[in-house]
Amino acid sequence: MKLPSELKPAAWGAIGGAIVTMLVGFQGFGWYTGGSAEEMAQNRAREAVVVAYAPVCAQLAASEPDQLMLMMEERQWQRDRFVLNAGWVSGVAEPYRAKVAEACAKAASAAFEANQSS
Repeated sequence: MKLPSELKPAAWGAIGGAIVTMLVGFQGFGWYTGGSAEEMAQNRAREAVVVAYAPVCAQLAASEPDQLMLMMEERQWQRDRFVLNAGWVSGVAEPYRAKVAEACAKAASAAFEANQSS
């Protein structure tokens, strides 16, 4: 099929315009594909679970001062494992437990240290 010669510049212009629009849209205006948008939504949901449950866990830790003292004797990088073993995050769904335990250990440690210094 032969196209009229007047149509070639318009076709190339449309193709070029589409490419430029996609490049500017995805890089400059923050457009996302469906897959990356879904991944971002899942990451934000995980973060929301951690933010919601960490204070609850820290409150549980504060209600058990003997266990909290034992946790503070652990090395900092082992405290999340202590939180898991203490059962302070047992109500959290399995995929989120490790992250919640880590945030809980940090929050409980910070609260403990703040109480000790005052």
